[in-house]
Amino acid sequence: MLYISLRQYEYICAIGRFGSLSAAAQQLNVSQPALSTALTRVESHLGHPLFTRRRGAAMALTPQGRSFIEDAEALLASAAQLEKADQVSPTKAQLRLGCFVDLAPFLLAKALRPLRAALPDLTISYKVDGFEGLISDLIDGRIDLALTYGLSMDAGFQQQILFPSRPSAIMAPDHPLAGASSVSLSELAGHPLILSNEGLSAQHVLGLFRQNGLRPLVAHRAATLEIQRSLAANHEGIAISYANPPSDFSYDGMPLISRRVLEDIAAESVVLARHGTGPADPNTAQAEQILMELLA
Repeated sequence: MLYISLRQYEYICAIGRFGSLSAAAQQLNVSQPALSTALTRVESHLGHPLFTRRRGAAMALTPQGRSFIEDAEALLASAAQLEKADQVSPTKAQLRLGCFVDLAPFLLAKALRPLRAALPDLTISYKVDGFEGLISDLIDGRIDLALTYGLSMDAGFQQQILFPSRPSAIMAPDHPLAGASSVSLSELAGHPLILSNEGLSAQHVLGLFRQNGLRPLVAHRAATLEIQRSLAANHEGIAISYANPPSDFSYDGMPLISRRVLEDIAAESVVLARHGTGPADPNTAQAEQILMELLA
């Protein structure tokens, strides 16, 4: 038995498209109470909200709401095709993966092929971005999953730990600290540092020093990890990074070495994250399982 009618699917999609009951009602030429009643019935049947409602703001889709509307639009498109026997154009489902910029060279390519092999009926796309961009995209439903560090994510996100990570101090081989097998934050604070210009990343690293009452000197904020490495190789300071390519040379051919940072407080987990506290849709849940088995 169908508990949700095609008309109700159409109403929910319109609310999502226009952002309010009044605008959707005007576009569909139906009453606002009719839309409100349909929305209440659908949410009651599903057991979770499709929209968040804030006074004075547009109705925002929850992650489950965005997934529901994508499936509903595909269903409506398929229903429309039944009326046009000479046109067959099935809609293919999507999985949108996000990856933190410094992790992408290590994890992204490794993840794509297994996902495509295991989920051949999905169109798999990806986006590489910084922390704030990934968080915003998860909240707004532009990506379904993100490979990132767990920085600044609150209880509104589901996080599964893939593996722990410690920062490395990257420097020229003749740097005064190069002779040790590892370095402490207090030792690093006595030398110019080269940090990422990604806001949350730099704040996190500086916060490690502040927790130990240290005031480091930041000589550079670099746009990419390879610029950090090149600056360090050319004696502009010590680069601090959680991502550490295995190459002993920078892009400009200068030698490099890396030393692990000693303090336990510097450890940070790489996580697989999605937004929302409710259950994931089946495609996203299957992708989560694949990525955990592959990368954890």
